[in-house]
Amino acid sequence: MSVIYEARYILLDGMLVTIKITILSAIVVYFMAFIAGLAAISRFRVVRVMALLYTEFFRGVSLLVQLFWLFFVLPFLGINLQPLVTAIIGFGLCLGAYGAEIVRGAILAVPRGQIEAAIALNFTRFQRMRKVILPQAIQAMLPPFGNLTIELLKATALVSLITIQDLTFRAHTLTLTTMRTIEVFTVVLVVYFVLAMCISLAFKWLERRAGVGMERGVIR
Repeated sequence: MSVIYEARYILLDGMLVTIKITILSAIVVYFMAFIAGLAAISRFRVVRVMALLYTEFFRGVSLLVQLFWLFFVLPFLGINLQPLVTAIIGFGLCLGAYGAEIVRGAILAVPRGQIEAAIALNFTRFQRMRKVILPQAIQAMLPPFGNLTIELLKATALVSLITIQDLTFRAHTLTLTTMRTIEVFTVVLVVYFVLAMCISLAFKWLERRAGVGMERGVIR
């Protein structure tokens, strides 16, 4: 394990890059998920069709292929993206499509009686969504969004293939120079597990907060 100790700062730098990509990509994922999820239940057919095309396309194409296309093909079209930007856009678009189905399903799962009661109270469509539907839907979204975020964390290992020096990239480079594959990748495995557990605990905390908010009639 002396190799790991000597290379601790190299692995730490890679871990920080992985965390950075996960956080920035998650913001884009959640944004795209809500935009596409709400569009999927729009009153306007053209908006629903656009949301459907987006979700089906990005769920149907390999994430690795999407990253390669953004990084290696776009330059031929005159668009040059930095590796970090490529990763954030790629993860955001792909996993956002999965998140859109979570949002759509959670909203449609709100009991019809709740919506009819809001209509009876003369709430506008926006008020129904903000005060009645979303507070209940968000509580249902949290567990699958937690799983999606963990999947995002694990998917960040792919960025090593587009020259980003994340944790996986640093670990692979380290094994080439030290030939200590077992020790290096065992540590990397543990690091990913710990990061995933942190995400899981964070979302469980949010679920408890959302549950308390619902009991009080508001999400806090």
